[in-house]
Amino acid sequence: MLVLAGGASVNPADEATALAAGNPVPTPGAGDVTQPSSATTSPTLTATPAVGALFSGGSHFCSASVVHSPAGDLVLTAAHCLSGGTDGLTFVPGYHDGVSPYGSWTVTAEAVPAGWTASSDQDLDFAFLTVTQPGNPESLESLTGANQLGVSEGFVNRITLTGYPDTTDAPVVCANTTTQADVYQERVACPGFPDGTSGGPWVTAADPATGLGTVVGVIGGYEQGGDTPDVSYSAYFDDDIQQLYNSAVS
Repeated sequence: MLVLAGGASVNPADEATALAAGNPVPTPGAGDVTQPSSATTSPTLTATPAVGALFSGGSHFCSASVVHSPAGDLVLTAAHCLSGGTDGLTFVPGYHDGVSPYGSWTVTAEAVPAGWTASSDQDLDFAFLTVTQPGNPESLESLTGANQLGVSEGFVNRITLTGYPDTTDAPVVCANTTTQADVYQERVACPGFPDGTSGGPWVTAADPATGLGTVVGVIGGYEQGGDTPDVSYSAYFDDDIQQLYNSAVS
């Protein structure tokens, strides 16, 4: 998430009118603030092993999560997290307090939308990474579990949001309901998701026992995730991400 001065929101009455008419909701402008009054954050909300941090040069800078794939080696994040390339990039699932319970997984390939590569299209701010752990015959997914990829699940979903702020060594977790922000953008009000949480998964219909469910978004999109740490955005997952997934697992 890129944090700028100020906040962002759309007037709820204007939003309701626009959506009822079938029109896109205007992208928020600087200076407005959305209050995450209905967000839930508590010690009972914990991160699953399938969510982790992306590391480069010894420091974590973005978030990512394991998504189900035939080979069990696929990770989902935001495309803008890969602006520096993938050389030396690793994924550490379940990372917390300096501990890497499943070790570090090396990124060997990336799948990024052509529209993002060409023009940083905010509606295509998602990417897949293929990872491996040399010497380990087991797949990442077999160790951590994985979320299912959700495509065209609608703009209103109750989700759990997880991400790793740059300044902490533990993830932040929040639950709230998403809304539509623009034609291909969704948003959720959750406090405390600053730089570093980009790529963090939006998971709906999670199993209470495992925390795993269907991932319907990642922090990114508008202003690379929002212009306040209390409201996060995601590009909407539709046929574009399905086609990207297909190319990543083929």
